[in-house]
Amino acid sequence: MYHLLDLLRKSRAVSRLDIITFIDEEDVQVLSVKTTLNDDSLLFVRELITADESKYSYHWQSKNGKLICRWDNAPHYPSIATHPHHKHEGMRENVVPSRELTLEVVLYIIEKQILE
Repeated sequence: MYHLLDLLRKSRAVSRLDIITFIDEEDVQVLSVKTTLNDDSLLFVRELITADESKYSYHWQSKNGKLICRWDNAPHYPSIATHPHHKHEGMRENVVPSRELTLEVVLYIIEKQILE
């Protein structure tokens, strides 16, 4: 989990990092953070890793709370071709296929959008 914090701290898009939960033990790793980005939008990062599962959610929203995009692997859209990986765009009802993503890829996408 330390490498995820390093990615966030080194990102040119992140202006503030608030750690909500950090557990880095042998049998479970959990990270939950709230980041404020340079354009005042927010990125909420959640990752859970155990021997049996790996869950992630990267929730990006405007400063007014409007969803920009959320990538996650919650198994609640079995009809999506990339199940359980999917992406919510804009409105929650707009759910589309998405490959499995890492925080590094998400930060790259956000940096390209808000810094260029």
